[in-house]
Amino acid sequence: MIDPIYLDYAATTPVDPRVQTAMLPYFNETFGNPSSVHCFGQKAEAAVESARETVAAALNCQPDEIVFTSCGSESDNLALRGTALARREKTGANLILTSRVEHHAVSKTAEALANHFGFKVEWLEPDASGVISPETVEAAICRDTAIVSVMYANNEIGTINPVAEIAAVCRVHSVPFHTDAVQAAAYLPVDVRVLGVELMSLGAHKFYGPKGVGALYVRKGTPLLPIQTGGGQEFGLRAGTQNVPYIVGFAEALRLTVEERNERIAHVKPLQDHMIGTVLESIPDARLTGHPTTRLPNHCSFAFKRMDGNLLLTLLDVAGYACSSGSACKTGNPEPSEVMTAIGISREWGLGSLRVSLGLGTTPAQVDSFLKKLPELVEKARKLGK
Repeated sequence: MIDPIYLDYAATTPVDPRVQTAMLPYFNETFGNPSSVHCFGQKAEAAVESARETVAAALNCQPDEIVFTSCGSESDNLALRGTALARREKTGANLILTSRVEHHAVSKTAEALANHFGFKVEWLEPDASGVISPETVEAAICRDTAIVSVMYANNEIGTINPVAEIAAVCRVHSVPFHTDAVQAAAYLPVDVRVLGVELMSLGAHKFYGPKGVGALYVRKGTPLLPIQTGGGQEFGLRAGTQNVPYIVGFAEALRLTVEERNERIAHVKPLQDHMIGTVLESIPDARLTGHPTTRLPNHCSFAFKRMDGNLLLTLLDVAGYACSSGSACKTGNPEPSEVMTAIGISREWGLGSLRVSLGLGTTPAQVDSFLKKLPELVEKARKLGK
């Protein structure tokens, strides 16, 4: 046995000690409710608004275009539900354009809007690498489109979408464009003016911030109805007492991410190249999933033919390696993930998916240790799965 090696940074990241230090005073020193009028509340409110300014600076937008939420999934929900309902109320638009390779926070929300609110959903088809092209959006968009939602980078296969080009298509048709940037923000530019998006979701725990806090960028003038009502917090778009320490942590984590992005990429990219090259060379019937080059620099995703991905994860965990898979086991009937199916990977390949994601704590020695053990465990999983 070795000390456990964490290779699942796409799932979550540890909190940066600098972020933790920034958060600590707001648990028991400056603990007031930001909505209170007394000095305790004023100090808490000042912390929230300072954090909002920090986030706005990182995204190149105005502070009042930032809405703090509990996570990226809530941000996705607010963007889709709030914009679709507002657009239908204002213009009658009733069509949602998104894809099956989206995070479930988007795809399941689109399905719920169709099943319970009468919206129509058209599923944009990705190519074999998981890319949604601007041409695909152009062919589907119409006067009845309420919102288009295409993720910036895919959480399962790492593919980066041309969101700026898709945003340009949507802008010509005067349709709001939302991108889920939860997975992307750790390594990709998030300047919303350059990207041209109307709405963008973020979650702090993907870039060394705390779990339980996110944000939604909403370009001024974008129609949006609140989906959580109560008090007037967050400009009336998201009721509830603000989580001051976590909002402070979100802002500090994002500030550090933007400031240190190049150094972080320089750390993980050589490790990624080594990981992908070695796996494809050393394991028979292995393939890379997602785009071969236009992908997140810390993200490695594979499919192994005729192998149970969940069994491989168990074997890896016992051996001391924490990774993830896109396949899901439902009542003893394992099926490939929706992403595998959407990009045309057959069942005999799709069931054997593996995601290995690297981070600031990943070392060359850890990667080498994993690469030395993986071929043996893949072979074992194949034999046990027969």
